[in-house]
Amino acid sequence: MEYSILAQKIFRRFHVLLVCSVLVLVSSLGILIGPRKVIVLFLAIISTIYFVDLLFNFRLIVSSLKKPTAFGATPKELNSEREWPTYTVFCPLYKEAIILPQFIKAMKALQYPVDKLTVMLLLEEDDAETVNLANSLNLPDNFLITVVPHSLPKTKPKACNYGLMLSKSEYSVIFDAEDIPEPDQLKKAVIAFEKAPSSIACLQAKLNFYNPSQNLLTRLFTQEYSLWFNLILVGLQNLKGPVPLGGTSNHFKSNILIGLKGWDPYNVTEDCDLGIRLYKQGFYTAMLDSYTLEEANSKFGNWLRQRSRWVKGYMQTYLVHTGRGRSVKRRKFDVHVLTFHLVVGGKIFTLFVNPLMVALTITYFAARGAVGNTIQSVFPTPVLYIALITLVIGNFLQIYYYIIACVARREWSLIRYVILTPFYWLMMSLAGTYSVYQLIFKPHYWEKTVHGFHLVRSSK
Repeated sequence: MEYSILAQKIFRRFHVLLVCSVLVLVSSLGILIGPRKVIVLFLAIISTIYFVDLLFNFRLIVSSLKKPTAFGATPKELNSEREWPTYTVFCPLYKEAIILPQFIKAMKALQYPVDKLTVMLLLEEDDAETVNLANSLNLPDNFLITVVPHSLPKTKPKACNYGLMLSKSEYSVIFDAEDIPEPDQLKKAVIAFEKAPSSIACLQAKLNFYNPSQNLLTRLFTQEYSLWFNLILVGLQNLKGPVPLGGTSNHFKSNILIGLKGWDPYNVTEDCDLGIRLYKQGFYTAMLDSYTLEEANSKFGNWLRQRSRWVKGYMQTYLVHTGRGRSVKRRKFDVHVLTFHLVVGGKIFTLFVNPLMVALTITYFAARGAVGNTIQSVFPTPVLYIALITLVIGNFLQIYYYIIACVARREWSLIRYVILTPFYWLMMSLAGTYSVYQLIFKPHYWEKTVHGFHLVRSSK
């Protein structure tokens, strides 16, 4: 695959070259203009990026509230007597025996003609427990147990590509092991594709969780998902720019997916990468008026591994799609290029800069007498005003966006916890730090997320 080869070349050479180049540049600037001026320049750049991101996010939220567009279907359309197209559900499962019965139940509940639906369980050859359990469940005829031969990289996108090679359906969708989609979601997707412009190649259902109140971590996680899928992605859709996909409940026109050669098996956020590639080929992603519920990660270690993989994948995607000849746009710089850099690159950037700015702010107020003048000296007046605006207004708006998202999801009990989101951001920065290590030493390693903790808890 073209992108896989490019990714491998980039991660073997480019990340080392990038780090060395940055170090040489900073050292050279320090020698030429002095350390203080380098710090002033660095803080000015950071403050400007934060300010641009503040304006951009405000635009996304306003757009999503003014025009909360999501393609869907009416009850009459869903219940009409008609010929439905063929559909394949890709279900990549690895070491998921504990949650497999719940997943099978959710797939059986899909309200779609069984003679038109193939549920393809993509199981790994070395996962004997899940394979044996699947074979013992006496599954319906439209369930296809597909064992993916052992090979590297052992990733979800590689398994999906194996399934895509075997599928003959007109439409395709991915569901993860813990997913419980709305039963009529496939019918909604078919009707939505028929209503939407032909340039819409993917429909993203909104994701959220069925265990939001399990503990504090699941509450904060649910707030984040509510904001991302109910507001941010809707705003990105309205811009008609690149949309990073959510990893599950992505509905595709299969011929377009095949034309793109499927997913990049080396990218550990293959969803984000595919969303960018769709856009670069002239296609768009739209939101589907349907929900899929997942299991919110309830254990910190498990959450940390999952989050670090996501950050690593975003870094992979950003490096690949800003590589030579692979830019998001080959024409003039426009809002869609800005969208890519802020949504993909910006998310990475803030994870690493947030702790620095928090530490700087706390130090200034806690030890103002000792270091106050020094810190003020590296913030010229224009930079200081920009930094203050992003600090006060930016953080207030971000927390307010979480409240709006909770209201949109009618998760009233979660609103009281939004005040804790700054601590959640610091947790994400910790995951980002771990992802850097992974990117350098294990770039294509898939950190396995363990599912089913809610089942263990409910059985006690």
